[in-house]
Amino acid sequence: MTIYSIIFYLLAILILVTTALAISRRDLVHAVVYLIFSFFGSAMLFYLFGAPFLAVLEVIIYAGAIMVLFLFIVIMLKVETVGERLFPLRQWLPAAVCGVLYLALGLGLIAADPGGRTVLKTARVEPAEFGHYIFQKHWLSIEIISLLLLVAVVGALLLAKRAKKMPARETIEGEL
Repeated sequence: MTIYSIIFYLLAILILVTTALAISRRDLVHAVVYLIFSFFGSAMLFYLFGAPFLAVLEVIIYAGAIMVLFLFIVIMLKVETVGERLFPLRQWLPAAVCGVLYLALGLGLIAADPGGRTVLKTARVEPAEFGHYIFQKHWLSIEIISLLLLVAVVGALLLAKRAKKMPARETIEGEL
């Protein structure tokens, strides 16, 4: 078993664990954090397979833009957590362990430089070439995705605006 196989299996396990933690958390902010860890693991797999451009896209698009959008929606909707928070360390400890493991694996990947040895034929695409292909051949899909994201943002804003319009508890002047 080579070092690349070991790194692959460790990344696969970490991706599965963080994804399972993301879908099992009641606190949406914690779920988003675990999903970000899962996306970083996927990016490391892309890098391991010799596709650094796809790894960068994974980090920028999924771990960056979409997760920030999810966090803004969670914050705007003011979703409250369910249950008491007796052991906050218990909830953040798995995230910290996964973060340290990802950092160690990422540094190991960079040190081993597998991108130069294990190359997929489809990975040798320049960003400009990829951009020309995607916008010439799949322009309709890109437009539909952009419209869906626009509708999602407008829907989130409408939900947040409707939540603000709900009548708050009136205070009696004497209670102040």
